Amino acid sequence: MFPATCRSISRLLVPISGGVLLTLAVTGCGSSSSLGANASPAASTPVSGAAPAPPGAAPVENNPPGDIPDNVAYVAYRNAAGHYGFSHPEGWARTEHGVAVTFTDKLNGISATSVPASTAPTVSSAKATDVPKLASSQGAFQLISVTPAQLPAGQGVLIVYRRNSAPDPVTGKVFRDEVQRYEIFGAGHLVDLEMYGAVGSDNVDPFRKISQSLTLA
Repeated sequence: MFPATCRSISRLLVPISGGVLLTLAVTGCGSSSSLGANASPAASTPVSGAAPAPPGAAPVENNPPGDIPDNVAYVAYRNAAGHYGFSHPEGWARTEHGVAVTFTDKLNGISATSVPASTAPTVSSAKATDVPKLASSQGAFQLISVTPAQLPAGQGVLIVYRRNSAPDPVTGKVFRDEVQRYEIFGAGHLVDLEMYGAVGSDNVDPFRKISQSLTLA
């Protein structure tokens, strides 16, 4: 039997013979639980589908720097060899090798590449093939979610995961990145588009703008 946890006390007036009222103190009790009296279920529930942070994961910054400004200008990029294009924030450093490209600025980055394909990836195929590849190639890999994705360019999956960044070339410091990886099929090609920044950065709107601008042809 579970121990009772009392939560409130109220008083009831109960009539007895002769018009006399008897005052009773009533205690409201219930079964205790592992959440505790002051804990909330939401605070005790992990992110759905997320694996725990692995050993060696870099600590999450309390004040992550490097949010992409909302007023940044965007410029179009086109990779003819990869049959894809997208818009990226103006002024970011670019590194390009054939069908692959990377844009970086401080702790934020975008990378993309493509391969010929005949079908779109699914959540099942991504979990079976792509997630294990990422787990073996990314430092302190932590899966957050795998969901279907539909962009104007085509359809596929969105893999959200965390990893350790490459060491800063000046300070050697390692940050904890959160990555949105779109794998989108269209026009006979599969494009892997990754957008990343320090965990806790507010890049929701810029990442949406970049992913929605993706084109395949």
